[in-house]
Amino acid sequence: MQELSSIFQSADWKKEKHVPVIDAPEAAKKEENFEITVSVGKEIAHPNTTEHHIAWIDVYFHAEGAKFPYHLGRFEFLSHGASTEGPNTSSVFTHPQATFMFKTEKAGTIFAFSSCNVHGLWQNSRELRVE
Repeated sequence: MQELSSIFQSADWKKEKHVPVIDAPEAAKKEENFEITVSVGKEIAHPNTTEHHIAWIDVYFHAEGAKFPYHLGRFEFLSHGASTEGPNTSSVFTHPQATFMFKTEKAGTIFAFSSCNVHGLWQNSRELRVE
């Protein structure tokens, strides 16, 4: 049986345009909200056309000692230039970037997953300290 983890791809986001980039502080203060931005195409722009685009980004937080991760959010990007006139006929394009806030009492790992309609699923992670 194939594991879901075997189909997620990973790479250095500075060299690969599909990897979700997690911009967050290295350390957060216990019980204080802090901001996270997750984007795709930070160093190398990802296409955003009807035929080739990022459909969504999911973000999870796995606190140290917790059995399961917490799903922090799903961000869907639904406009890629399509209209009733056909593909790439609209002037409306969403950009695959989401900013949100959360707080935690425990250190852990932030995980981000993205989906490219042509190149599949991508992942990245970042450690978070709590002071």
